[in-house]
Amino acid sequence: MLDYKKFRDKQLKENPKLKRYYDELEPEYAVIRAVMRKRLKKGMTQSQLARKIGTKQSAIARLESGSHNPSFAMLKKVAKALDAKLVVAIK
Repeated sequence: MLDYKKFRDKQLKENPKLKRYYDELEPEYAVIRAVMRKRLKKGMTQSQLARKIGTKQSAIARLESGSHNPSFAMLKKVAKALDAKLVVAIK
């Protein structure tokens, strides 16, 4: 049985259209991964992070699931609550 990474890589290699969509979404998923990694490294639950920035746990869940595009203001609050620095770049 293939693990997810091998399956994903195989699908992306065999389907150029899927690869294009995947690549287009990468910046959004990079933000999600960074938030989740930092939150977990800090040992915080979604609820704890939400309380710290004055929102509900469901808002953090939507952010981490990718079902919601957060505002820049929200990302700044999240970064501050995680003692992190928000860096935005256009290359």
